[in-house]
Amino acid sequence: SLRDNPRHQEYDCGNYANPWNKGAMVNKLDYVILGATEVDVNFNVNVMTDSNGIMMGALGGHPDASAGANCTIITAPLIRGRLPMVTDSVQTVSTPGETVDVIVTERGIAVNPAREELAAHLQEAGLPVKPIEEPRDMAYALSGGKPGPLELSDQITAVIEYRDGTVLDVIRSPVME
Repeated sequence: SLRDNPRHQEYDCGNYANPWNKGAMVNKLDYVILGATEVDVNFNVNVMTDSNGIMMGALGGHPDASAGANCTIITAPLIRGRLPMVTDSVQTVSTPGETVDVIVTERGIAVNPAREELAAHLQEAGLPVKPIEEPRDMAYALSGGKPGPLELSDQITAVIEYRDGTVLDVIRSPVME
């Protein structure tokens, strides 16, 4: 679509993360489609840690794009490897659920309850909209059940800071045996 439609644009980090442009572009997005390591029933998103609690990377513009867009769509597989990616609670909150509108998996679509009108439009279009608990339950069933909690130490290795400077979460070192 970038080639064929001049209204479709791709943005790099210079457009949303450059401190000298004041993030102007990220706050003018109609839609943003972002990936996730895992999502939870409160629509919180993790892009920072893997299933072992190890930090994998940085936030990039994930929370900024999610908060700045009129509609935020998160894509994630229902299961990655042997583990559910739709859970009761994410390991690390990278993007708060109140800024996420839609979660899309290969088994269906969940719409944030705060966006009832969006859910209605998607259902009218014949799309498989489900309550977020349904893909979570399906993920647990297909992966052999709800995973147990990770054993984490008291050592904080990273602080997840939101765009307004508030702390979203901290990453604690996993206990290594």
